[in-house]
Parts: sequence; C-alpha cells; structure tokens
Amino acid sequence: MRLAVIADVHGNLLALEAVLADIARQGAVAVVNLGDCLSGPLRPAEVADLLIARGIPTLRGNHDRQLLEDAPEAMGRSDAFAHARLTATHRAWLAALPPLMAPAEGVLACHGTLGSDLTYALEVLEGPDALRRARPEEAAARIGPTPGATLILCAHSHLARLTRLPDGRLALNPGSVGCPGYVDDAPFPHRVEAGAPHARYAIATRGPAGWSFDLRAVAYDWDAAAADARAAGREEWASAIATGWIGG
Repeated sequence: MRLAVIADVHGNLLALEAVLADIARQGAVAVVNLGDCLSGPLRPAEVADLLIARGIPTLRGNHDRQLLEDAPEAMGRSDAFAHARLTATHRAWLAALPPLMAPAEGVLACHGTLGSDLTYALEVLEGPDALRRARPEEAAARIGPTPGATLILCAHSHLARLTRLPDGRLALNPGSVGCPGYVDDAPFPHRVEAGAPHARYAIATRGPAGWSFDLRAVAYDWDAAAADARAAGREEWASAIATGWIGG
C-alpha cells in the first residue's frame, strides 16, 4: 500500500502541478488531499479545476469551509480573492467535501483534528509567536480516540511532521504543497515558517513491518508563483512562497 498525502495547496497551481508530477514519478497508487485547497492570492479556480479533473479524494479544510459559510465582505483577503474567482461548479465541489475520510484500511484523515478544522494536532501555541512541537501525549489528547485507525493524517499547520503517539499510533502532517509560511492571529498572533520554499507532501508505505514515510520537498518555479502573489498586492505571500519565510 502506497498513499500520497497532500494538503494546504492554497491556490498554488505551479506547486500542485509539480507535486502531482513527483507523485507520478514515485509510483504512489493513491492520493488523498487534506484540504485548504483554494484560499490565497494565486490561482484558485485553476487549482479547483485540476483537483476536480483528477478526481482526487479531498477533505474540507477551514478555508474551504469559510469560502462557503462567510459573507464575502467579512472574509479575510485570501478567502475574498479566491471567492471572487470561483464558479458555481467550484462551490458545489467545495460543498460536497467531507470533514473526515478513511482513505485506506487503518487510516483516518482530517484537516486539523477530528473535532476541529482550526486546531493544530501536532503543535502547541502557548502565546504570541510561541509555537512549539506537541509532545506525544499532547498530540494524542488533541487527536482523541480513533477506533480501528493506527495512522492519522492531519494538516493545517503547514509543517511536515511525523509523531508516534504513546499508544503506538502514528500521526502525519505532510506539510503544505503551496504555502510554506503564513501569519495568523488566532488564538494568539503567530507566524509559521517552513524555512524553505519547496512544495511539501508525503508518501506513506505500508509494509510487513508497518508504515514507512517519505516526507518530500519538491522544487518548482516558486519565483513565478511569488510573482502571482506580488501582482495581487500580497508581498508577505510572495516572500513566504519564494523563501519559506515571512518577510519584514
């Protein structure tokens, strides 16, 4: 069993195309997308078209939900940019996305945690700019019980991580395909920075001894993607995409 896990594309078409090409080269037989597909000042409609055409099983992330639930005038700039460019077909696709998925036997996928698409599963935010890796017992408490599942797939933080929980379960965040850095203000102001501009995803392989993982970082034309963000007036996005760090 080989499963490619992608997440947090955030409208970055060039990064998504590079990752899908790399998945094909690696020979992964199945792909699952953990959500937050379109929000961002890049190419949301084109990303939606590609995901729909490929029929990739996709979860609903918090930004996917917000694109449908929030009034446009109340949206943040990234959601508003995507919302203005989506068709009725794109919105119908978003509306059909589930919050949870079992993409393979013994595997359970969510965006944040099983109960919240806004909660980091594998990180703890202790205060302003005080984000740290969650200890195994903290991650287990956030994820909760997963009867029948020994591999939990989660995203939301954009940071590639693999954690073994105290009971032996494994929790994997594949990192972000298209957005290696961002600033958030909930529940405290903080920034997340991957430190490199590569498009991230993971391949999980189940063998006789259990699961093995390949956390992949794929080169692509991030300067061209950054130019899209800059053309939309989003210099902080351009910096994150081109470097993996938030400028300023």
